[in-house]
Amino acid sequence: MTSPHRQSLVGGYQFELDSFQLQAFDRIDAGESVLVAAPTGSGKTVVAEYAIGLARKLGKRAFYTAPIKALSNQKFHELTLLHGPQQVGLMTGDNSINPQAPIIVMTTEVLRNMIYARSAGIDNLGVVVLDEVHFLQDAYRGPVWEEVIIHLEPTVQLVCLSATVSNADELCEWLTTVRGPTIPIVETKRPVELFNHYVVGDKTTSRVRVFDTLVGGKPNEQVSKIENSSAPRTKKQHPYGSRGRPGMAPSRFYSPNRSDVVLQLRQDDLLPAIYFIFSRSQCDEAAHSCLKQGISFTTKQEREMIAEILDSHVEAFTDDDLAALHYSRFLAQLEAGIGVHHAGLVPSFKEAVEECFAKGLVKIVFATETLAVGINMPARAVVLDKLTKYNGETHQLLKPSDFSQLTGRAGRRGLDTVGHALTLWNPFVTFEQVAALVSSRSFVLNSAFRPTYNMAANLIRTTSKVQARHLLNLSFAQFQSGKDIVEVQARIQRRSKELIRLRDQAFSTYGDIEDYRAGSTARKPLPNIEDVFSTLRPGDVVLIGESLPSERLVVISSANRGSGGKLSLLTISKGVRTVTARDITEHVYTIGHIALPTPYQPTNSRFLKEMSAKLSRFKINERMLVRSGRNRKVRNDHPFLDDPDAKFKLNAAESADRIAKELAQLEKRVSTSAQSVSKKFEDLTDLLEQWGYVDDWKLTEKGVRLGRIFHESDLLIAECLSEGVFDDLDQFELASLASVFVYEDRKREAHERIHFPSSKLDDRWAKIERISRKLSAQEVQYGLLPHRFPDPGFMCTTYDWAHGTSLFDILDEDDVTAGDFVRTMKQLIDLLRQFSTIDDETISSYLSGQAAKSLFTGVVAASSQIGKM
Repeated sequence: MTSPHRQSLVGGYQFELDSFQLQAFDRIDAGESVLVAAPTGSGKTVVAEYAIGLARKLGKRAFYTAPIKALSNQKFHELTLLHGPQQVGLMTGDNSINPQAPIIVMTTEVLRNMIYARSAGIDNLGVVVLDEVHFLQDAYRGPVWEEVIIHLEPTVQLVCLSATVSNADELCEWLTTVRGPTIPIVETKRPVELFNHYVVGDKTTSRVRVFDTLVGGKPNEQVSKIENSSAPRTKKQHPYGSRGRPGMAPSRFYSPNRSDVVLQLRQDDLLPAIYFIFSRSQCDEAAHSCLKQGISFTTKQEREMIAEILDSHVEAFTDDDLAALHYSRFLAQLEAGIGVHHAGLVPSFKEAVEECFAKGLVKIVFATETLAVGINMPARAVVLDKLTKYNGETHQLLKPSDFSQLTGRAGRRGLDTVGHALTLWNPFVTFEQVAALVSSRSFVLNSAFRPTYNMAANLIRTTSKVQARHLLNLSFAQFQSGKDIVEVQARIQRRSKELIRLRDQAFSTYGDIEDYRAGSTARKPLPNIEDVFSTLRPGDVVLIGESLPSERLVVISSANRGSGGKLSLLTISKGVRTVTARDITEHVYTIGHIALPTPYQPTNSRFLKEMSAKLSRFKINERMLVRSGRNRKVRNDHPFLDDPDAKFKLNAAESADRIAKELAQLEKRVSTSAQSVSKKFEDLTDLLEQWGYVDDWKLTEKGVRLGRIFHESDLLIAECLSEGVFDDLDQFELASLASVFVYEDRKREAHERIHFPSSKLDDRWAKIERISRKLSAQEVQYGLLPHRFPDPGFMCTTYDWAHGTSLFDILDEDDVTAGDFVRTMKQLIDLLRQFSTIDDETISSYLSGQAAKSLFTGVVAASSQIGKM
C-alpha cells in the first residue's frame, strides 16, 4: 500500500524516478526492510532519503550510517540541505553536532557502541540506513556491520545500500532470517552506459592509441593481432622480451606517459576524469609532471574561484602549517585544474579537491583507490594506471568488484550520455586478463565476521551463554558456512578419486614403494619451527620437507612481529611466497647461502630477478643434503628400483601424499565448520577466563573495563591498563605511550633502531612488548588470530607534538605524510577519550582528557572541522 506521504516526499525531485526506486518505496511503505544493490551513481541515495523522510512523518528518529568519516560529513551536508540544520546531527570520532536531532549521520562504529551501551538515543528509532553495506566483507571493519544488523531491535527498519553484488538474494535470505522480511531490490543497468577502452603507447608511431576493449562482447581481436604480430626476438634482445614477460617476443606496445594520456583525454573530450594510481607518491609525481609541462585547463575566472574555495577550506591553518603542507604547490596544481586525492593529504585539501571537481573547476584528479569509497565525485572518464595492486607482500590483480567500484564513477547522470573507463597497457597483465576483468559480472559478497574480545565482553555482560551462542549463529559468516560445506564435500569427492588414481599409478610389482620411500629418508622429529625461523637470514637457500632440489627456495626477508616468525621466500621462477611458522608442517633444511644483490631491496623487481637468477645457478649435491641434516640415503639394493617406471611412480606417490594432506584439512573443515563461529567464540572466552576477564560467564572488573574499549587491540590495551603500564605518567608521556596501539609503520625495516622520548618511556614500552608477546603466544595456543603487534615508531612524534613542536619540524624530522600524521593523531585522540570514560584506578579520566587536548591542536584540530560544501 502506497504511503499517503509519498507525494510530499518525492514531489521535489526534478527528474523521473527509476522503477527500482519506486519498487523500493513500495516495500518501505509496507514496513519491510530492503537491500538496494545498484551501480555507482544510479540513485540509491534517493531510496535512503525517502525512508528517512517517511520515518520523520511517522514521528520516528532516523540514522544514516557510513563506513568512513568523509562520507559521513558529506551525507551530513546533503541531509542538512534537505531537512534544515535543526533536524540533522552528526556523530563521528571527530565531531558531535546536534546529537539529539531526529536525523543523525554517524559512522557504523558509533551505532554499534550505542547498541552495546543501550543508549536511550535508539529508543524511538524507526529506520537505519546502512550505506556501503558491502563493507561487511572488509576484514577489519566488516564485523561491525554484522554486529549492528544482529543486535538492532527487529522493529527498526533497515535500508541497506550496496554496490552490485551477485549474491543479493543470499544476503537478503540471511537478513530475513535475522530480522524479518527483507526484499532485494537489484538494478544491474547503469544510469549512464559505460564503454571500456584499452590505452597503449605504440612504438611504431610513438603515439598514444586507444582501442575498444570489447567488440561485440568479445575481446578486441585487433589488439591481439597487433601484439601477436610483434617482431620475433633476436639475439641482442632481452631473453624475457619487453620488460620481463617470459617467453614473449618484444611487444610493440609500451605504457604511455601519464601526461600524454591526460592530453589524449582532452583531445578526445573525455574530461573531467579521475586517474587512479595505486601509489600516493606517484599521484603527486603525475600532477607535478603535468604542471611542469605547462598543462592547464582553467580560465582566469576559474583560477580565482579555485583559490577562493581552497582558501575557505584552510581558514583555520596558520601560515607555518600551510608552508609545511606545501600549500603553494598544491594551489598551483589546483589552479591549473589538476587535483590530487589520497590518504597522504590532510582532509581539508581533499575536501577542496572534491568541491572543485564537483563544480567542474578541476578537470583531472590523480587519486588512489580510497576515492572510490562512497564520495560523490562522478566523472566523464576514469583511467586505471594499472590493474594490479600491492597488498604488502605481492602484486595482485584487482577483483571484479574492485574494478567495478573504480570504473563506476565514469559517466555523470544528466551530463553524459556515456561514460568511459580506460585501462593502460602494462607488461605484466595480458590483454586477455584485462578483457576478462571487464567482462566479469561476479561480485560475490562474503562475510568477514569474527568474534572480538570487546564483542565477547559485551555479550557476556548482556546475554546468557545460550543467547550469545544463538546471536553468533545468526552471523552471515555462519549462514554462508552451511552452504560452503556442499562445495567442500564435492571437492573431497573429486580429490578422493584423484588420490585413488595416483595410488594405483604408484603401485609397483617389483617391490613395495612405501618400504623403499621409508627406508630412503631418515625420519627425524620435527623441531620447533620458530627456532628454525630465528636462525634463517636473507640469502639462505632452503628445502622444505622432501621437496626436490629443483624446488629450492631462497630467503629474501625475515621478520618477527610478535605473532611469530614470518619468511618471504623466492622461487627459481621469481615467485614470492610468504610463510609463517604455523604454515610449516615439515622440516626446513638450510642447504647453503648465496650473496645478496646490492642495494638490499627485497620488494624491488630488479632485485628479485637477480636473486632468482643466482638461485637458478645454485647447484645442490648429495654432500649438501647430508650436511643440512636431510640425510637422504639412496638404497641401490631395493627391488623397487628395478622397475623401469620407478621415477614416474615416485612422483605419483609424492602427489598422492599432497592430496592426502589436503583431504585431511578438508575433512577437518567439514567437521568443525558447522560450529566455526561459536567454536572461535568459545576459544576466545576460554582465553579471557584464563587471563582473569571472565569468571563463570560473569565479567570481572577487568572484563568490564575491556567492554568499554573499542579498538583492534582491545585486550592488549586492557591488559596494559591492568598491569599498571600507564601509572605515574604525565599527560605528554601518556599520549606518547598510547600511540603504540594506533601506529603501524609498514615501511620500516625490522632492524631499524627506535628512539624513545625518555628512558622511562623506553622501560614502559618494554613492558608493553612483553605483555604483547605473551598474549600472542596464548592466542596461537588457543587457535586465535594473533593481535597486531604494537609499534613504538610514533612515540617521539606524539611527544613532540604534545609539547608544541611545529608541523613543519614534525614532517621534516619524521618519515610521515601530513595525512597519515593527522589520521594517526585522530585515532590516538579517540583512544585517549575512551580512556577518559574508564576513570578507575588504572587510568585517570582527567589526565587522559588533558592528553587528548594536548594533541587536539593546530592542523589536527583544523582538520576535524566540518568543511564547507
